[in-house]
Amino acid sequence: MAIKLISSEAFDTIIDRQEVKLYTLKNKQGITAQITNFGGRVVSLWLPDKTGHFDDVVLGFNHIDAYQTSKEKYFGALIGRYGNRISKGRFVLEDSTYFLVKNNGQNHLHGGNKGFESVVWKVDSFTDNTLVLSYFSTHMEEGYPGNLTVRVEYQLTDENELRIQYFAQSDQTTIINLTHHSFFNLKGAGNGNINNHLMQINADYFTSIDDQLIPTGGIQKVVNTPFDFLLPTQIGSRIDVVDEQLNYGQGYDHNYVLNPSDSIVTFAARVVEPLSKRTLEVYTNEPGIQFYGGNFLDGTVRGKNDKSYEYRGAFCLETQHFPDSPNKTHFPTTSLRAGESYYSICIYKFGLS
Repeated sequence: MAIKLISSEAFDTIIDRQEVKLYTLKNKQGITAQITNFGGRVVSLWLPDKTGHFDDVVLGFNHIDAYQTSKEKYFGALIGRYGNRISKGRFVLEDSTYFLVKNNGQNHLHGGNKGFESVVWKVDSFTDNTLVLSYFSTHMEEGYPGNLTVRVEYQLTDENELRIQYFAQSDQTTIINLTHHSFFNLKGAGNGNINNHLMQINADYFTSIDDQLIPTGGIQKVVNTPFDFLLPTQIGSRIDVVDEQLNYGQGYDHNYVLNPSDSIVTFAARVVEPLSKRTLEVYTNEPGIQFYGGNFLDGTVRGKNDKSYEYRGAFCLETQHFPDSPNKTHFPTTSLRAGESYYSICIYKFGLS
């Protein structure tokens, strides 16, 4: 099928007295991404298969209204101030205790009730292949200290990369852990589950979790467990193995400790869809990556072209510092001091096998 872009008019609106629009990026190979400044969301991403047929490979919606009302609030979004979970919604920083919104049971998830996915970002610049967004997060927004200035640059390169770069500064010490939350299905959004995808993750260890999906603090070897993706392995091949960690996550929803590298940006993961031959590689400067296997999708959410997003119908690969790092002193720190510069990069590189 030919690329049928989502109507830009479906995203022309005003939210919180600010203008929302849909922006289209395209490279020389025809790969096309549509991104809205509401939550910095990747709304569509069109990739060719082995025959040159294009499919949209990210879950989402055709209209801005659905992004505001759906129970799946993170489709394609920028996540902050803190991606992933913080235990009991509290942490201690420089001898002060901060209390965050508890929006995931007794814990804090992805920045709170109104995280970066639910705010309107300012558009600093827009060209054929680059979109730069910025946001000013005020002191104590969702419970976080410090006035935080954030800038995010999306670039769709002619090397078939979607490069996402994050920059931030605060006027007082705070915590920060920004990430991106596209739900991928390399067969096409809504085209079945992702259990046949071959996953490879460059990690000898992962951070074990409890029944609330909070890290226990343990760093567990992947070898001889269902979490071993050091070699390409079908995502669904061990999903039903009796395993405490799989049970806690209801499948894969775990942070992997990426193997160290001498490079500033290192290889994190590779996914191959064997029928279409589409591939996705992930590179980052972050120490971890969250692999989520769509365990909480249940078929009740209908997305683009009225397709049902079924159980395990997508995967996420979120480059990040570790969950609950502010409460785990042996994890890499997520503290950002006043005047210091935060920088993170995530590269999604697309191709064919």
